[in-house]
Amino acid sequence: MSAGSAVSTTYLELSQEDGAAHKFYEVTVDGTTVTVRYGRIGAAGQTQITTFPTAAKAQAAAAKKVGEKVRKGYEPAVRGQRAPRAVTRRQVTSAPSTARAVAPVLWRFGTGSSAFGIHVDDEHCWVGNQSGDVFTLDHEGNTLARFSLPDGVKCLVADDFWIYAGCDDGRVYDLSSKLPFAAYDISADVDIFWLDIHEGVLNVSDRSGGLTVIDHEDEHQWSRRSRGAHAWMVRADDRAVYHGHFEGVTAYAPDGGGELWHTPTRGGVLFGWQEDDTVYAGTAHRVVQRLSKATGTIEATYACDSAVYSCAASPGGRYVFAGDSSSSVYCFDRDGTRLWKLGTGGGSALSMQYRDERLYLVTTDGSLVCVDASETAVAAAQQGTVPVARDVKLAAALPTYAPATTATAVTTVAQVPSGSVVVECVQQNGRLRVHVLSDGYDDSWNVQFPRAIRVPGARYVVDALHPAAGGFYRVRGEIRRLQ
Repeated sequence: MSAGSAVSTTYLELSQEDGAAHKFYEVTVDGTTVTVRYGRIGAAGQTQITTFPTAAKAQAAAAKKVGEKVRKGYEPAVRGQRAPRAVTRRQVTSAPSTARAVAPVLWRFGTGSSAFGIHVDDEHCWVGNQSGDVFTLDHEGNTLARFSLPDGVKCLVADDFWIYAGCDDGRVYDLSSKLPFAAYDISADVDIFWLDIHEGVLNVSDRSGGLTVIDHEDEHQWSRRSRGAHAWMVRADDRAVYHGHFEGVTAYAPDGGGELWHTPTRGGVLFGWQEDDTVYAGTAHRVVQRLSKATGTIEATYACDSAVYSCAASPGGRYVFAGDSSSSVYCFDRDGTRLWKLGTGGGSALSMQYRDERLYLVTTDGSLVCVDASETAVAAAQQGTVPVARDVKLAAALPTYAPATTATAVTTVAQVPSGSVVVECVQQNGRLRVHVLSDGYDDSWNVQFPRAIRVPGARYVVDALHPAAGGFYRVRGEIRRLQ
């Protein structure tokens, strides 16, 4: 422990040769305040601040925390000497399409880097790439905004009207307001492949075939190791978490109570989609398979000509879509009859989503592609008639937003704006929580709030709070600190 006046810091690391763990733990004591920082080696990590009645109690608490970590195998280290662990980036190949006709592409937007993340809602299209850029566009392809995140975007997911980006730095960023923030900080020994969020509960699938579940307060709930590695699929709802890996799809009880069912698929799962009563698994053996959520029974198989990188369905599963490794996109009816196969005109679709007779793809060349999937447009394309695709350009003065990583990054206000809600950071059971002060809310509920900007005793104003099923509030809109 090194000391400087009243401030002392202990820095520890745990790095295992097999890559199972590669993380740090740092404890700083400054008078009566203990600051704990932890996370992946080489990353900024997550910070917790606790204030004690006396300096002696602060020192005792810090010594206890250090002792617990040492007993778990952590050792004293020098910050910066050990390199960050390598992050797995999905390695894919893309061959030219063998389809005779090209899909009716309405517009195409090049992000500048290979892209996996896509989400389309009532107002916006979202795309995230491996350079850490997330762009929002309207449905006609006009660029609206850009988010600059610290590392590559693995995937984009929505939970009601909150949008989240899972990144290679091990964090999940909330992009729902103008100023994005890290809502979850995943364990340093989890190599994220995909994630889903349901009612504020984060479900993470990883390289080793593991499934990690984290609640709205960024606290670990439970984890499981499925039968196969390379888990590219995770989807969640009220009844289960559906985990797709190289040995099939496994459903787990949402509370971690155990496995509900396991179904081997025809080939390892490379992508997954869900509807109300079914899940769809795209596999390396050239098929999409539809499984019953209740029993895991395979209800239909949709045969493609190459490995399936992505899949999607129209509401109710009337149409099922797939993108393969040979730059083709397919459409099937519910029972598995192939209706058409067309070339994407620009790489293989790594992710996709269907909405209002349009199919949105993100491809190996880093493009977000909007395809007219109406029956009329596809019939014309099969005869060789397609629209002239519009190449979307970045707006000259596109607003760009970066995450708030420190308390000083938050705008301050002297008065509470009309209609805003006031919240406060409070110490509770050794943790720094956020509770509501404004009337009309349950003051015993916690608020899902970015840890990076929490300051003990500080008050903040937010545009709105919305209750979630788990008994907590979620922030909607801008966060500002109250002077």
